[in-house]
Amino acid sequence: MGAEIGLTAVLHTWGQNLSFHPHIHCIVPAGGLSKTGHWQASRQKFFLPVKVLSRKFRGKFLALLKQEFTDIDQNLLNTCYQKEWVVYCKPPFKTAASVVEYLGRYTHRVAISNHRILKLEDGNVTFKWRDYKDGSRWKTMTLTAMEFIRRLLMHVLPQGFMKIRHFGFLSSRGKQMKLKRCQQLTHTKNLPKRRSTMEILAKILGRKPSQCPCCGFDGLQQLGLSPP
Repeated sequence: MGAEIGLTAVLHTWGQNLSFHPHIHCIVPAGGLSKTGHWQASRQKFFLPVKVLSRKFRGKFLALLKQEFTDIDQNLLNTCYQKEWVVYCKPPFKTAASVVEYLGRYTHRVAISNHRILKLEDGNVTFKWRDYKDGSRWKTMTLTAMEFIRRLLMHVLPQGFMKIRHFGFLSSRGKQMKLKRCQQLTHTKNLPKRRSTMEILAKILGRKPSQCPCCGFDGLQQLGLSPP
């Protein structure tokens, strides 16, 4: 496009059954800042060539892999070069804000939440998982405690490894000036600030959650969450 774009990339490493399934979700605005400081939008019916992007990603990834591990098995590399790498690109179903909100719900999650763990007995862990290959049906899986812990620890990132990265005019350095410029050029309004849980509860209850409904004392402390 002849413009500087922005990009937010979020790393996910797990599947529903805790298998190791590294993949990256990227949010890419369909446009960018030109060298003259104007907004350059992509065409409505075309953003980027997905198949070319797939091969480019494969080449860059494997080149860096060879650079990092000089003794890597050549047969493994050849196998990786021969496989089709999946790059899936689509516009948002609703609005750009809905995409950001959807991905934002997953940025700080761990590989499995507590409510999916059904029982722990006789050295085994049973949990439920959704099988997307079978019509997204819920199923149960039982693993030994050691295997469960092994799968869980595969998704603990190394110290200093960044799970979320921002590039271009969305980077920490670029957004101070360039993001505001992009918002002005595209007439984009700032998203309303999301209300906190306490603010939502106050609206539902008609009082502050820290206020006692009996005596009106405003000093209740939250000790935990009641499961549904």
